[in-house]
Amino acid sequence: MNAVNPNAAAKEQLSPIGDKVMAIREVFASGYTKEYAWRVEQLKQLELLIHEKQGVLLEALAADLGKCKTEAWISELGFVLSDIKHTLKHLKKWMKPRKTSTPMGAQPGKSYVLPEPLGTVLIIGAWNYPFQLLLAPLVAAIAAGNCAVLKPSELAENMSKLLSEVIPEYLDNNAFAVVEGAVDETTELLAQRFDHIFYTGGEAVGKIVMAAAAKHLTPVTLELGGKSPCIVDSTASIDVTAARIVWSKWMNAGQTCVAPDYVLVDKSIADQLLVAIENKITAFYGESTEASKDYGKVINQRHFQRLANYLEDQKVVFGGRQNIQTGYFEPTLVLNPPLDSDLMQQEIFGPILPIITLDSMHQAIPFINERSKPLALYLYSNNDEYKKKVLLQTSAGNVCINDGFMFMTNPNLPFGGVGNSGMGSYHGRAGFDGLSHLKTVMERSFKFDVSLRYPPFNKLKLSLLKRIL
Repeated sequence: MNAVNPNAAAKEQLSPIGDKVMAIREVFASGYTKEYAWRVEQLKQLELLIHEKQGVLLEALAADLGKCKTEAWISELGFVLSDIKHTLKHLKKWMKPRKTSTPMGAQPGKSYVLPEPLGTVLIIGAWNYPFQLLLAPLVAAIAAGNCAVLKPSELAENMSKLLSEVIPEYLDNNAFAVVEGAVDETTELLAQRFDHIFYTGGEAVGKIVMAAAAKHLTPVTLELGGKSPCIVDSTASIDVTAARIVWSKWMNAGQTCVAPDYVLVDKSIADQLLVAIENKITAFYGESTEASKDYGKVINQRHFQRLANYLEDQKVVFGGRQNIQTGYFEPTLVLNPPLDSDLMQQEIFGPILPIITLDSMHQAIPFINERSKPLALYLYSNNDEYKKKVLLQTSAGNVCINDGFMFMTNPNLPFGGVGNSGMGSYHGRAGFDGLSHLKTVMERSFKFDVSLRYPPFNKLKLSLLKRIL
């Protein structure tokens, strides 16, 4: 998350950062980034960057977050490569005019929608997936023909430094820039005029970003978070459900915006689910998760202490061991926490999973609806009627039934939040459209210029116009 100073965000000034943004805006005005060939070249250069620099990229992810190579490849490098591959395959089609029908009253003529780039985009990345959450929006920006200024998260300091070095080696330096820094630099960036701002992070800073964007009437995409619920009813396969919950919760040590934040489970199967989850944690990470090469660490001591505070006066039924010096925080299960505790009021964003037992699964829907709309909702059930009820009666940015965040792997599915969990979406064509202006065009002929619409009007004209329109 990139903190900013809300009082300074409104100041527009030219400075080294301001000069850089202005220069990039001038490059966009020249028009060459709109060309299909340029977009393809930049996407292929980004692809080349990942292949040639994968070693140092993986090292940076391990240094910042303790990510093992497999997890880092799947969730960061490989994810972006897949996005690039999908974009290259479909880009020419996405760029084409999209024909629509033309009403009788506008005949003879033709109508279509023409995607055009917005201009210069500011992309503010997040620390938990410091490569993916900066570069995936960049793929969309390039595909749409935009220039971009990238602000990596300063909390993932190794990745931030590395990206500031390698991106200029591969991408068009006239069209792209990386700005490192923390509060002051982010604040100064927000004071500049952009054509779109793409922010991934927390709700509090999201509000600051949106307020700063409003000074210039700049549109925003906000990918935030929230408390994503996980519902497990008595018809679910306990063993498979436990495996998928553990995988999706403790990847990146729980520091994932779409990770399950709490579990609502039918009381009749709660004990079975708890045992199954504990067994899967041990099966995945060993008897000592601290010794596991596959388990990550908490990003820094400030976030570590925040997580430790969440466990005060809670009923920990599994895990809870910590080492603030190394960032190790054991996968931890908390049973039936007080609903007014910080653990249930704040997004956890770490390796703690509350388990809440319900007398009836009909209680799950009002439980979720009484809270802010989540970024993701997970439902484990074999009851088709209950699945339909949950889908129709709850709201979430994304829903996955009988798995964790596998929906993220489908580039044909838009990814984004709703309400407090964000606005706007991306991945695949959704990203292209989100960072494009879909310009409507109607072209008419000079022939058959019917005078019905022109004054002077009379009853006959009105009658005929009513029939046509």
